[in-house]
Amino acid sequence: MKLFGLLPALFAGTFAFQAWAADIDTAAGRVAIEGVPSRIAVFDIAALDTLDRLGIRPAGVPDDLYVPRLQRMRQGAEIVGNIFEPDLEALSALEPDLIVIGGRSSPQMKPLSQLAPTIDMTVDGDDLVAQALHRLAAYGALFGKADDAARIAAELDRSLRAARGAVAGKGTALIVMTSGPKVTAYGKGSRFGWVHASLDLPAAVEDVESATHGEAISFEFIRAANPDWLIVLDRAAAIGSDEQNARATLDNELVAATTAWRKGQVVYLPAAEFYIAAGGIQSLTKVLAAITDAFSRTR
Repeated sequence: MKLFGLLPALFAGTFAFQAWAADIDTAAGRVAIEGVPSRIAVFDIAALDTLDRLGIRPAGVPDDLYVPRLQRMRQGAEIVGNIFEPDLEALSALEPDLIVIGGRSSPQMKPLSQLAPTIDMTVDGDDLVAQALHRLAAYGALFGKADDAARIAAELDRSLRAARGAVAGKGTALIVMTSGPKVTAYGKGSRFGWVHASLDLPAAVEDVESATHGEAISFEFIRAANPDWLIVLDRAAAIGSDEQNARATLDNELVAATTAWRKGQVVYLPAAEFYIAAGGIQSLTKVLAAITDAFSRTR
């Protein structure tokens, strides 16, 4: 997936707005927002991640922000529910002029739209990076931070280029998620398919089922796939569970027989950033840095 030529056209078009209105891209299409929102409630962690990078402080946030560095966004903000369910009473009291949802909260569009203008800023799938850039551009237009957003987009572009360079010619990869003792796999077209698509990283298995929580697999599956690299998401770590961690789950004879394990080519990604805040600009940058660092250690 070639994204590097996207930036100039994307940001030039999105930032053509007037101070009293912005026409922005959302997961539901183009939406016109009148005025600059001053009191927003945000339910999506990826959205909070990007807004934090832009210096935007929401008036309402979920009760759990999952990503430690985002905890400061709770300061001075009201708790208005969680990432799945809004607290309608708290929202009514807050009286936001804009509500931002995405991913896990996106099914709440209808009830939330009755309280205030609501936009769905979901990012997922093979083109997650392009969507993340569109969301960044939209927030820049919406809050009068066009220059900041363009600069941040250029920084992400450099991180993406570095990751692409690091993985080039290094072999195949299999993306797995552990949830305690259980293991699922993700491939092209899945919620984590962007790793393959955006980085031109060959998949060790071409036909992995594109289920939300991945295709349930055995350790025999991993051994048969024999990836050069294992890219691992520890779901327990992402959600703060005390279940068995990924390293313990994967430490067995079958996984140990793979090229990835034998060569020490197992990449444990920043869990909350990859799973909960996927598509947030800061989280995406951190994930790309982890991939770049791991792949750069080998020739």
